[in-house]
Order: sequence, then structure tokens, then C-alpha cells
Amino acid sequence: MKLSVLMPVYNEEAGLETILRRVAAVDIEKEIIVVDDCSSDGTAGILERIDIPGLKVIRHSVNRGKGAAIRTALQAVTGDAVIIQDADLEYDPQDYPALLQPIIEGKAQVVYGVRDLSEQALLMRLGNKFLTAVTNLLYGVRLHDMETCYKVMTAEIAKSLEIECNRFDLEPEITAKIIRQGHKIHEVPISYHPRKEKKLSPWRDGLPALRALLKYRWWRPKKRG
Repeated sequence: MKLSVLMPVYNEEAGLETILRRVAAVDIEKEIIVVDDCSSDGTAGILERIDIPGLKVIRHSVNRGKGAAIRTALQAVTGDAVIIQDADLEYDPQDYPALLQPIIEGKAQVVYGVRDLSEQALLMRLGNKFLTAVTNLLYGVRLHDMETCYKVMTAEIAKSLEIECNRFDLEPEITAKIIRQGHKIHEVPISYHPRKEKKLSPWRDGLPALRALLKYRWWRPKKRG
């Protein structure tokens, strides 16, 4: 099974080369699709000089947000399954095989990596738990980590979601639409090392995430064919 790794990047020069090499080191068939969301630091230079097999680089001419970067990346996908990989060092790509296994075995079509949030800043941890609880209440599921970056699914499902959100409200939109399509989300524990400086703000991004959960509760998938 070929995995398409979707990596939205915005001003991540500090850890970009490290995470790219960690992804490349995972012993599975894969492609890495990086969308540089108009970075203003040294990100573009790193992407120009780094030599990694299967790396595709797409650049936005203006900054459009994580959701828009994922939309762009999905257009270039040639794999059987996709995973979203943040460009920082919080997540460990060595978890890919464990996340893919339920799909390979035919036990699931969607797999989420569940983090241990005990080391996360209190406000962020409470925000994550609140949004997961709201998801469970609204959608009748029992998820443990709705906001996780590591969302793995078949390419067919990923392309069917027709993502609309441009920022971090991408996470609840993806989750809501997967559930509304009738797919069960399988969960697997993963490694997690939270960084101190976060681009995501509990106040600026928390309310849009909540709005997305409410908005897509009544979303209906378009009929195909």
C-alpha cells in the first residue's frame, strides 16, 4: 500500500529538514507532498536543496492556511492512503506502519492517532478535550482525540471530503464529514512531543473549530454517479 504524506508548511525552517528526513526514513512505500504556504523564512531554500526520493513540492503564491494547503496537496495524491503530517517535530513518522495496519488488514478505512496530552499546556489540553467531547456528543461517537494531526484514510475517502475550511478548523471538518459519510474511525496510540510555541491559539482557533462541528453536523455527502 502506497502512502501519500501531505505536509502543509508555513515558516518551519527550524525543523523542516529534520522532519522530512524522518518521514523519508520510514520503511514503507510512500510519496511526500509538501505545500509551502508562501513561507517568508528559509523554508523555500530548504525545499529547493533537499534531495529526497518521492518528494513533491508545491508553493502557494499567497498564504492561504492549512486547510487550503491540504486541498492543494490532495490534487497531487497518487497513493492508496493519505496521512497529514505537520512540519514540526511533535509527531513521530515511525508511527505510520501501526496507523496503516488496520487499513491494510481491512479492519478500517479511517485511522486516527491518539496522543497522550499529559505534557501539553493546560489550556491547550482542556481545549482539545472539550472539542473532542463536543464531537462525541454531537455525532454519537466515542473518540479520544479529534484534533490529532495523524488522520489516516484511504485516498478515495480523503478526496471525497471536499474540504472547505482554510485554517485549523480543518480538523473538525474532516472528522465531521467522515462520520457523516458513515465511516467508523479506528484509533491507535501514537507518540507525541508537544512544542512550547504553538501556531494554533485556543482562542483564535477554538471558536472556528466549534462552529465547524456545529455546521457540518447536518452536512450531507453528495451522491456520486
